[in-house]
Amino acid sequence: MSSVSIHSNAASLLTGFFSSKSYSSVAVLADPNTAQHCYPLVKDSLPPHALITMPAGEENKNLSTCQIVWENLTTLKVDRHSVLLILGGGVLGDLGGFCAATYKRGIDFVLMPTTLLAQVDASVGGKLGIDFQNYKNHIGVFCNPVTTLICPDFLKSLPERELRSGFAEIIKHCLISDKGMWDMLRKKSLTDQDWNILIRHSVAFKKMVVENDPKESGLRKILNFGHTVGHAVESYFLDSGNRIFHGEAITIGMHCESYIAWKKNLLSKDELDEISAYLKLVYAQVDLPSVRKPILDLMSQDKKNKGNKILMALTKGIGQAVWDVEISAEEIEASLDYYQSI
Repeated sequence: MSSVSIHSNAASLLTGFFSSKSYSSVAVLADPNTAQHCYPLVKDSLPPHALITMPAGEENKNLSTCQIVWENLTTLKVDRHSVLLILGGGVLGDLGGFCAATYKRGIDFVLMPTTLLAQVDASVGGKLGIDFQNYKNHIGVFCNPVTTLICPDFLKSLPERELRSGFAEIIKHCLISDKGMWDMLRKKSLTDQDWNILIRHSVAFKKMVVENDPKESGLRKILNFGHTVGHAVESYFLDSGNRIFHGEAITIGMHCESYIAWKKNLLSKDELDEISAYLKLVYAQVDLPSVRKPILDLMSQDKKNKGNKILMALTKGIGQAVWDVEISAEEIEASLDYYQSI
């Protein structure tokens, strides 16, 4: 697991990193949003470099965009002694890291996440990948960045919907690991949260999990709570051209998978109601399609599955979790009905 540095000044993070490194060339990967709002804050703290931009959005996390990045790196004559600084959210981190890990069999890359979602989740753990045939993160590798540089001040440029999307992963981390933090968090609205405390808590927790299980053979699977249903819902809407944000989909997943945990006697009814009430307070309800087959079909391709068995990570009470729990299609359909009913 690589190092993670958190500091309110992005320039200081970069100056500290590059003062101890010597690269033959430096490239920066951004999208139009981060090129406009974030790159100007850091460009003067970087060594001589080239800026590469790629299209923004989950719908562009595919092989076609990888080709754009690889072509730029090739044109710039980036060699194996170079570094790619990835300045952006989870999509850039996933795709940019994947491109760096595969270009010339791998070059160094640095993650500088600019969204809350990327800072607390996507940038920690070494999972890299792209979507393929509408399946989330279907093609990818495990490869850690040289370092991850987190600047909470980047969040000031985020629209509230982006902030809310990242907050879903913070909620998830609390539900599976820390009841005390959950109790503190749920007493505040989205806009009243202390992001510095929550970012450090999430990063420390995820870093601990990943260091104990880097290739997701056991403990790390608890991080998938909310993601079996959530990823399928996210993929469904992406395919339909009516994209919803990752955190919004994971919130639906947490509603549904908490319901399944209750049905399996892992959660009490009071705990289920507590979770659903807070999620409902922060997130608007999304109308799910009445035809569930496409969502179930997407779940059948989930990377956590084994054979034909759909496996989930579920909360065990609030503050703990279990993994590899086998779930039936009937239980999933009932959970989707539950979400629609609340």
